[in-house]
Parts: sequence; C-alpha cells; structure tokens
Amino acid sequence: MTPAARSHVVSSFTLIKGAMIAETYAVFAAWDFSASKKANLDRLRSDNFIGAGSTTWLRDVAKVLNRRFDPANRDRALVLLAKNGCPIEEWKPILLWHITRDEFLLRDFLINWLFPTFVSGTYRVRTEDVYEHLRSVGRRSGIVEHAWSDTTLNRVSAALLKMAVDFGLLRGSSTKEFASYHLPERSFLYILYALREKTRNPRKVLETEEWRMFLMLPSAVERELLRLHQYQKVDYQIAGSLVQLSLPCANTCEYAKRMVA
Repeated sequence: MTPAARSHVVSSFTLIKGAMIAETYAVFAAWDFSASKKANLDRLRSDNFIGAGSTTWLRDVAKVLNRRFDPANRDRALVLLAKNGCPIEEWKPILLWHITRDEFLLRDFLINWLFPTFVSGTYRVRTEDVYEHLRSVGRRSGIVEHAWSDTTLNRVSAALLKMAVDFGLLRGSSTKEFASYHLPERSFLYILYALREKTRNPRKVLETEEWRMFLMLPSAVERELLRLHQYQKVDYQIAGSLVQLSLPCANTCEYAKRMVA
C-alpha cells in the first residue's frame, strides 16, 4: 500500500510498535542512498547493526520503517540529517513531522485530540480518555477503519499517549501530564521550509493545523516568526491583511544540509 493510500487508513500495527526514535536514527545514519530501500532493510535484518535484542524486534523495526518512510524521495531530508549527525533533540520533532505524513491515526490524535485537550487547560490525561476519540474516527467520511476489539482499542490509546511522551509532548507513566514543550529553533525552521514548499501562501503556512502537532497556536507560531525576523533568519512582514514570508533557502533538503554543515 502506498503512503498516499495509507494516509486515511486506521491501522494499529505501526502505532503499537511505537515511535522507534533511536532505531530509526541509527538505521538512517547508516543508510546507503546508492542501494534500494529493500537492500538497506535487508542489510539491517542480516547485520543487526542497531543491536536489536531479538530477531522479532529486528524484523518489526524493518517492517515499520518500510511502511513509514520513503528515504529516496519524500523523506530524503530526514535521512540526510541523521547521516550527518543532527542532534537527536532537534531531529526528533522533524521525525514526528515526517511520521505523521503517513501515520493517519497519530496525526489525527495530535491535531484533533491532544491539541484541543491541551488548549482546554487539561493537565492530566489517561488511556481511557482517548477511547471515544478513536471510536469517532471511523464515523468520518473517507476513513477506512479496521474493526478493533476492546483490547486493541486500549493498546492503541496507550500507544498514542506513549508516542506523545517519547516526543516530549507529555510526561509520566500510567497517568500522563502535559510537558512544557518547546520546538527547537532549527526544527521549527525545518518544518517552516517544508510547509512553505507545500503552499506559497504565507497566511496558510502560519495557520496550518500541522503546528498543532507541536502544541502551537497560530499566535505562538507568529511570535516565533517575529523573533526569527528580528535575528534576520527569515523575512516576515505584516501589512494589514497581507503577510509576506521569505526564506533564504531553496528547499527542505537544502536546509537539512545546512543544519549539519
């Protein structure tokens, strides 16, 4: 199934396997662009250069990476960052953005449940709080839903909250609390470049729901743009209803190279 085909499919397998942040970084750091994705993942399975504790986990890592990423094209910049030693704390939010381009359930959870819950002032969240949101997903138009048992519903809810913890949006074990999350400057700029490539409309870049994945209101995005403008890292101008946003780099891949230069 292609990423485009999976973008509205409710599937539990990859979510239950988790964020795999360290594993993904290690695999991409050793990625060989001259070889196919299959050849790279076959080498992972045969050599176990990430030090997986079992053949089952090694197989699962390869299977999840195969489903989540397109290293030769769409996710090339993410791989370049890992290969060139981007600090993991800057790489993690960029990884999250790339994962959510294909992981429909994670994206939907962050944008349509976690962010509104955060904005409402809620401090603590539990696994069972997510149940109704997940049940509602299949009632939406255009969503391909798989029938889940109560056990799977619980596992997916727990997995989504655990991924939010892994990416620093929440903290805690059984009961989760919202963390004081701050998107690193260079990670913010990377995502800004990526969004600017998707739309040439600066207002849409500012107001896109994708910032919600990092618990950012449009006002917080604008404050960061004004700060970066002050330090001449972007050109951000406002004149009434007109917004101008200029970035000094050609594209996301080019910015990724500059991040680690």
